[in-house]
Amino acid sequence: MIMLFKRYYQELEKYLEANKVLVIYGPRRVGKTTLVDQFLKKTKMHYRLDTGENLDIQKVLSSRNFDLIKDYVSDYELIVIDEAQYIPNVGLGLKIIVDQFPGIKIIATGSSSFDLSGQVGEPLVGRKWILNLYPLSQLELAKEYSRFDLKNKLEEFLIFGGYPTVITAKTKKLKRKTLEELSQSYLLKDLLSLEQVKSPQTIVDLLKLLAFQVGNEVSLNELATQLLIDVKTVDRYLDLLEKTFVIFSLRPYFMNLRKTVRSKRKYYFYDLGIRNAVISQFNSLDLRNDTGQLWENFLAMERLKTQKYKEMFTNNYFWRTWEGEEVDWAEERNGILHGFEFKWGSGGKINQPKNWNKTYQKTTFKVIDRDNYLDFLLNSK
Repeated sequence: MIMLFKRYYQELEKYLEANKVLVIYGPRRVGKTTLVDQFLKKTKMHYRLDTGENLDIQKVLSSRNFDLIKDYVSDYELIVIDEAQYIPNVGLGLKIIVDQFPGIKIIATGSSSFDLSGQVGEPLVGRKWILNLYPLSQLELAKEYSRFDLKNKLEEFLIFGGYPTVITAKTKKLKRKTLEELSQSYLLKDLLSLEQVKSPQTIVDLLKLLAFQVGNEVSLNELATQLLIDVKTVDRYLDLLEKTFVIFSLRPYFMNLRKTVRSKRKYYFYDLGIRNAVISQFNSLDLRNDTGQLWENFLAMERLKTQKYKEMFTNNYFWRTWEGEEVDWAEERNGILHGFEFKWGSGGKINQPKNWNKTYQKTTFKVIDRDNYLDFLLNSK
């Protein structure tokens, strides 16, 4: 029997509101359908569940035909559309429902946010709530495992990531096989179906370059040179990879300090298992030379999940000067700039950069290591 983890948004009822659409975004195979199915098993509402891949449902919701939509919706309290991005102009169809049927509630899930959000964004302004669902977070896993167990499983998370089917796989061989299937069959499915992606291999090569540069500033010009494509294409591909929940970027922080590095970004993967699958590297940590990169990516993505789930209103940056002073992760919230340095190895004290609090009035600085990382990831401070 497959273990079902309790997700942070397990109680979907509290996010539902009459005449609004609850949109659940996230990458494929992350558990969106399972989350909705678990909710529907408990709800007392009279609901209808369909998938956007159904041609009949596509015909109804893209028709803008009020009578046709009325026949579809009538007598239901809740409409659930899984994989809604497959429905052309789905936002307009959902708008008709929420505007014309008092009390109706709607859930729409989608794996490709650029497609789904592009369709629902303008039509559903003021008519939707958005939830982002990611691979399993330490915040969620802490409900199933003790801190002791989480720390014992740390190497596994760094190598194989947090996809539910990967975590529940019994052997390393099966975990690797599952990740290879995810990366090859699901990861880029939506992305490569677009007309503007003319070269699938270029996307794969771009991801490999990013995988080797985790934790470093990335130059679009250098990527373009290595891939033999123009900078605008690189920029467009990076944007699509972010919108399909493969990677996310971190901008540099600068204010009143001319020597701060400004022009480049850092890129992290939403899941380390996917990152390692892209470069076919599943060796144990004692046989790797990229453990520091894995650690930085792990802390960055897990902190981001905590921020999203706990609704922390913060802007995230990295900070680095031309003289080499740096802060791996900087959070700007409530008028204070909180700096965090990510440290995997033991020994050697890390001092606060002298220009960090000298330049900015309200700052904090803390080193995050293997002793205190769970406090950083499980708390909202």
